[in-house]
Amino acid sequence: MSPRSKEPVFDDDNPEWTEEDFARARPPEEVLPPEILAQFKHHRGPQRAPTKVPVSIRLSADVVAHYKATGPGWQSRIDETLRKAAKLKTG
Repeated sequence: MSPRSKEPVFDDDNPEWTEEDFARARPPEEVLPPEILAQFKHHRGPQRAPTKVPVSIRLSADVVAHYKATGPGWQSRIDETLRKAAKLKTG
Protein backbone atom coordinates (compact mmCIF):
# COMPACT_ATOMS: atom_id res chain seq x y z
CA MET A 1 0.00 0.00 0.00
CA SER A 2 1.43 3.37 -0.95
CA PRO A 3 1.62 6.16 1.63
CA ARG A 4 -1.06 8.83 1.51
CA SER A 5 -0.20 12.16 0.00
CA LYS A 6 0.11 15.13 2.33
CA GLU A 7 -1.52 17.34 -0.30
CA PRO A 8 -5.17 18.32 0.34
CA VAL A 9 -7.75 16.75 -1.94
CA PHE A 10 -10.32 19.06 -3.49
CA ASP A 11 -13.72 17.80 -4.61
CA ASP A 12 -15.98 20.06 -6.66
CA ASP A 13 -19.00 18.05 -5.50
CA ASN A 14 -18.09 18.68 -1.87
CA PRO A 15 -16.53 22.13 -1.56
CA GLU A 16 -14.94 23.39 1.65
CA TRP A 17 -17.43 25.13 3.95
CA THR A 18 -17.39 28.90 4.17
CA GLU A 19 -18.16 31.02 7.24
CA GLU A 20 -21.63 31.55 5.75
CA ASP A 21 -22.16 27.77 5.48
CA PHE A 22 -21.25 27.33 9.14
CA ALA A 23 -23.56 30.20 10.14
CA ARG A 24 -26.50 28.55 8.31
CA ALA A 25 -25.84 25.09 9.73
CA ARG A 26 -28.40 23.71 12.21
CA PRO A 27 -28.18 20.80 14.64
CA PRO A 28 -29.78 17.53 13.50
CA GLU A 29 -32.51 17.86 16.14
CA GLU A 30 -33.79 20.94 14.29
CA VAL A 31 -33.82 19.54 10.77
CA LEU A 32 -34.36 15.77 10.88
CA PRO A 33 -37.71 14.08 11.48
CA PRO A 34 -37.93 12.23 14.82
CA GLU A 35 -38.03 8.77 13.19
CA ILE A 36 -34.76 9.44 11.36
CA LEU A 37 -33.14 11.10 14.37
CA ALA A 38 -34.05 8.09 16.54
CA GLN A 39 -31.90 5.85 14.34
CA PHE A 40 -28.81 7.80 15.36
CA LYS A 41 -29.52 7.82 19.10
CA HIS A 42 -28.18 4.36 19.94
CA HIS A 43 -26.19 4.39 23.14
CA ARG A 44 -24.28 1.61 24.74
CA GLY A 45 -26.19 0.15 27.66
CA PRO A 46 -24.80 -0.21 31.15
CA GLN A 47 -22.01 -2.74 31.59
CA ARG A 48 -22.99 -6.03 33.13
CA ALA A 49 -21.70 -6.62 36.64
CA PRO A 50 -19.00 -7.13 37.65
CA THR A 51 -17.61 -4.11 35.87
CA LYS A 52 -13.98 -3.92 34.90
CA VAL A 53 -11.75 -1.07 36.02
CA PRO A 54 -9.71 0.79 33.39
CA VAL A 55 -6.03 0.78 34.38
CA SER A 56 -2.69 1.57 32.83
CA ILE A 57 -0.17 -1.26 33.15
CA ARG A 58 3.23 -1.83 31.57
CA LEU A 59 3.64 -5.22 29.93
CA SER A 60 6.45 -6.70 27.86
CA ALA A 61 6.12 -5.88 24.18
CA ASP A 62 6.19 -9.55 23.17
CA VAL A 63 3.37 -10.35 25.60
CA VAL A 64 1.19 -7.58 24.18
CA ALA A 65 2.05 -8.63 20.61
CA HIS A 66 1.13 -12.24 21.40
CA TYR A 67 -2.29 -11.34 22.79
CA LYS A 68 -3.06 -8.72 20.13
CA ALA A 69 -2.28 -11.31 17.45
CA THR A 70 -5.15 -13.41 18.80
CA GLY A 71 -7.60 -10.77 17.58
CA PRO A 72 -10.53 -8.95 19.18
CA GLY A 73 -10.98 -9.70 22.86
CA TRP A 74 -7.25 -9.84 23.55
CA GLN A 75 -7.56 -7.67 26.66
CA SER A 76 -10.22 -10.00 28.05
CA ARG A 77 -7.87 -12.93 27.45
CA ILE A 78 -5.13 -11.15 29.41
CA ASP A 79 -7.68 -10.62 32.21
CA GLU A 80 -8.55 -14.33 32.15
CA THR A 81 -4.86 -15.31 32.29
CA LEU A 82 -4.27 -12.98 35.25
CA ARG A 83 -7.34 -14.34 37.05
CA LYS A 84 -6.05 -17.90 36.65
CA ALA A 85 -2.56 -16.91 37.85
CA ALA A 86 -4.08 -15.23 40.92
CA LYS A 87 -6.32 -18.27 41.47
CA LEU A 88 -9.45 -16.12 41.27
CA LYS A 89 -12.85 -17.30 40.13
CA THR A 90 -13.07 -17.03 36.34
CA GLY A 91 -16.16 -15.70 34.77
